[in-house]
Amino acid sequence: MRTKNPFIKHKVGLLNLAEALNNISKACKAKGISLVVKFFVRH
Repeated sequence: MRTKNPFIKHKVGLLNLAEALNNISKACKAKGISLVVKFFVRH
């Protein structure tokens, strides 16, 4: 994905990691993201 928006890059990176791990919670923990932020990423 090509974008200059850092928020989009971060979100795509998190989703790619979640896909690789088959688990959004583990991906968030690996990236140091809180549960509140995880909620906003999922929606």
